Amino acid sequence: MSFNHDKFEKSIVRMGIWIAVVISFGGLAQIVPLMFQAQVVDPLPGMQPLTALEQAGREVYIREGCYNCHSQMVRTLRSETARYGHHSVAGESVWDHPFQWGSKRTGPDLARVGGRYSDDWHRVHLNNPRDVVPESNMPSFPWLNDALIDGPDLAAKMSTLQFLGVPYTDGDIAGAPAAVSDKTEMDAVVAYLQSLGRYAPKLNAASSDSANVAAAAPSATPGKEG
Repeated sequence: MSFNHDKFEKSIVRMGIWIAVVISFGGLAQIVPLMFQAQVVDPLPGMQPLTALEQAGREVYIREGCYNCHSQMVRTLRSETARYGHHSVAGESVWDHPFQWGSKRTGPDLARVGGRYSDDWHRVHLNNPRDVVPESNMPSFPWLNDALIDGPDLAAKMSTLQFLGVPYTDGDIAGAPAAVSDKTEMDAVVAYLQSLGRYAPKLNAASSDSANVAAAAPSATPGKEG
């Protein structure tokens, strides 16, 4: 008995169903094993969940669509590790719901921005980016200075994150409203930005020196030497 593939190729419906079946099996073969790899499902050593204020800032970051222009994924390319630091690893994002890896960089990657600038710099930058980067095309967010964090709403979101596996304690959730009392959305976003890269692996000295030399070296021009 020979297999007659004409009946599938000549029917859009049958073809679509079989394509979906094949893709599903292929996806399962790739995705399911990853669900049991420790490096994918386990947090980095010593990593702690975001504080209440930092989590509030993350919610504002997502609401304002910052992920549309900023990624949080340092690739393994030397040019990126020279600029941003150690490449991103899965353990950094196990508690991110949703993750903020992004796929576009109108602005720089923010995965390692924590500690690179002062709180005041971030406040000025968010209020009017042109005050610190004249050529910036980033929009201003002055309303963050006046909007207060909704404590009960934040506690409810943290409770949901706890259900999803983020290790918040009941005490963390109960204390969230007090932790963000009288805090503005600007305070929260700055706190969140300063938390990024806190537990990131560090480049070893040899790799760091090599990357810095490569980044500082002038690029060769075809047809010219020296």
